[in-house]
Amino acid sequence: MHTPSPTRYSNASPALYKRCGRSGLQLPRLSLGLWHNFGDNNSRENSRALVLHAFDRGITHFDLANNYGPPPGHAEQCFGQILREDLAAYRDELIISTKAGYPMWDGPYGDWGSRKYLLASLDQSLRRLGLDYVDIFYHHRPDPETPLEETMGALAHAVRSGKALYAGISNYNPEQTARAAAILRDLGAPCLIHQPKYSMFERAPERGLLNVLAREGIGCIAFSPLAQGQLTDRYLDGIPADSRAGHDPRFLKPEHITAAKLAQLRALNELARARGQTLAQLSLAWVLRQPAVTTALIGASKTAQIDDNLGALKNTSFGADEIAAIDKILGA
Repeated sequence: MHTPSPTRYSNASPALYKRCGRSGLQLPRLSLGLWHNFGDNNSRENSRALVLHAFDRGITHFDLANNYGPPPGHAEQCFGQILREDLAAYRDELIISTKAGYPMWDGPYGDWGSRKYLLASLDQSLRRLGLDYVDIFYHHRPDPETPLEETMGALAHAVRSGKALYAGISNYNPEQTARAAAILRDLGAPCLIHQPKYSMFERAPERGLLNVLAREGIGCIAFSPLAQGQLTDRYLDGIPADSRAGHDPRFLKPEHITAAKLAQLRALNELARARGQTLAQLSLAWVLRQPAVTTALIGASKTAQIDDNLGALKNTSFGADEIAAIDKILGA
């Protein structure tokens, strides 16, 4: 059983937490994602070290999905073991989220957004986690075939049944988000949070989505704010053999690291150094500067990366000249 740091809140920066939209829930400005580095390709000892270190530093939100692993489901199993063995006494200090919406099992009921799939998947996630409820249950992506009323009805049912405290959505465009929010509000389970992909290299949320979230009072948790490691010092000199692009091209391919991209990264790194930040800290601060953004979702393979990322919270303000310089580098 882990004994958490007694200073996990007293030593936390006052800027570490922010209210999620117009809800009563505060989330840490940085949340730890348990994505594809919490399965069989990562040791349980390292996974445990990452989770416990994050909690000791005041990070209370841990983000999962049914298909995270590999193989699918193993991230939830891994986190469930950590909960049982180390954090069971601290459940009420944790925000635990999971999702469903991508392929999970064979047959017509293991994918997309039907009531059948979502509620069955949530039950499976709870068993893997060893929990009676999760704090947030998301629909992971829009389903072009299932009526939105059915999908949102399933999320609302999860909340009413007590198996989830809040409902969330991910990867929805502005119009879909507004419709989903209206349906959930009418069903008495308001949409708490939206999880879009957002970084200096992926600015689609600025084209309407952030405005919808602000208008609807929905929090935003940005995933991939470091562009799968591109917006760190890992690629400043090319592609390291042990990097994601170097050995696991499923999500970040070597051809993504172009000469033009490297030039941008080096220019951004110089700007970060002028601010007294690492490139990762600059990139996280840039995302968090948006008023609609509640928290950014970080991944880590080492505890030192968590500490470096938390350093971004020391300065999330940007002058107009800095924003203009970043836009010029990015060609925005």
